[in-house]
Amino acid sequence: MEEQQKPEPSPLRKMVAVSSIAAGIQFGWALQLSLLTPYVQTLGVPHVWASFIWLCGPISGLVVQPIVGYCSDHCQSPFGRRRPFILAGALAVAISVILIGYASDIGHAAGDDITKNTRPRAVAIFVIGFWVLDVANNMLQGPCRAFLGDLAAGDEKKTRTANAFFSFFMAVGNVLGYAAGSYDGLHKIFPFTETKACNVFCANLKSCFFFSIILLLLLCIIVLVCVDDPQYTPRPQKMKVDEEGKTQSSCFYGECCIAFKGLKKPMWMLMLVTAVNWIAWFPYVLFDTDWMGREVYGGEVGQKAYNAGVQAGSLGLMLNSVVLAVVSLGVEPLGRLVGGVKWLWAIVNIILAVCMAMTVLITRIAERQRAKNPALIGNPSIDVKVGALAFFCVLGIPLAVTYSVPFALASIYSSTSGAGQGLSLGVLNVSIVIPQMIVAAIVGQWDALFGGGNLPSFMLGAMAAAISAILAIVLLPSPKKEDEAKISNLSMGSVH
Repeated sequence: MEEQQKPEPSPLRKMVAVSSIAAGIQFGWALQLSLLTPYVQTLGVPHVWASFIWLCGPISGLVVQPIVGYCSDHCQSPFGRRRPFILAGALAVAISVILIGYASDIGHAAGDDITKNTRPRAVAIFVIGFWVLDVANNMLQGPCRAFLGDLAAGDEKKTRTANAFFSFFMAVGNVLGYAAGSYDGLHKIFPFTETKACNVFCANLKSCFFFSIILLLLLCIIVLVCVDDPQYTPRPQKMKVDEEGKTQSSCFYGECCIAFKGLKKPMWMLMLVTAVNWIAWFPYVLFDTDWMGREVYGGEVGQKAYNAGVQAGSLGLMLNSVVLAVVSLGVEPLGRLVGGVKWLWAIVNIILAVCMAMTVLITRIAERQRAKNPALIGNPSIDVKVGALAFFCVLGIPLAVTYSVPFALASIYSSTSGAGQGLSLGVLNVSIVIPQMIVAAIVGQWDALFGGGNLPSFMLGAMAAAISAILAIVLLPSPKKEDEAKISNLSMGSVH
């Protein structure tokens, strides 16, 4: 049989074009993280139940992304392997954000009474749109990363460069998304967005999503038109034959089961530490801007003070993204400075624990000042604002390490044990999404048990961060010096 010729790496400009889609994806993620928990509460979903809606993120990450990744690997469409999924994902994002933005209007047209606190039809439309958005984002991200691998054609230097560009555009999307969420005048560009059923906060959300759709579709069209994605032709493969003579073929989940069975102790320890670490992070992911609106600015859902706090929280998240991008470039030297990446991970988890605990101090100072001077409701003092924004900025440091070190360690442990790196990274993702599902299911009731608000879940996060720091030091084996060089190649990774 004639041996197939190895493809040549594509020009850098094509990799940059594909990487730029990350900006459109992350723009939508940033809006989702900063605005949608407050928004769903304006539709009447109580704080105690708001976290349940976020279950769709980890579920889609656990189920959708592996399936889409596997299907895109084997897609034989004339349009290419990756481009059909990129097109479908972009269109699904556009549909989902329209459903989310117009949930109030559709619900009102379907019979919701906007004078009541709860609008069940609007909530139903929102939940459908929210789930479609998470599925669509996962449909986009996996094929885009795989497309970069196709274009690099096995060239390690170009692969690292492509991933660096992907990370850069993710940071750009974060900054744009959080900046849009922090500005309260976008609805003036689209005056039709403010309606009887949709107040200014809702109109701003619609306007942000319009920009998100325009940016994502524009970037996807450029890639679909300008970047070749040759039709995939599978190589003939021999079928495995068992003792009874029956043929067997592998599938993604079959390979995953094999990967789990073959995990060595270091990978199991890494998964444990990663799981505890994400129990620490997810309360922050869920309630960061809600904390700003309620505890820092002293507002209630739907009030001007609350909306001002949410916008300030979006500004904080934008600053967080800037710090994250800068620190990501220095993960490898920082690891060497402190004696190894596992020590770096432990140290930043201590920083995470202290930051989460500091939310109590910031909240109590803000409450005490509002009690003395009610005029500070919706406009806290400078020291409170600076403290809250500093909280977001400092958290960019542990977040950069969380987005890189676990994946680098998984790569190291898998290579030293002979396991496949792709499947090992997929298995590690399980230890991220399952804790997110658990936290999303219990955190609302946990907050209610301790008097409501966001501080109980933040304290849960602080305790989990401290525990994960101890576990990282005690349980994780130290990689060899030559293996730690791989950290730089993976320090541009990101998860959701």
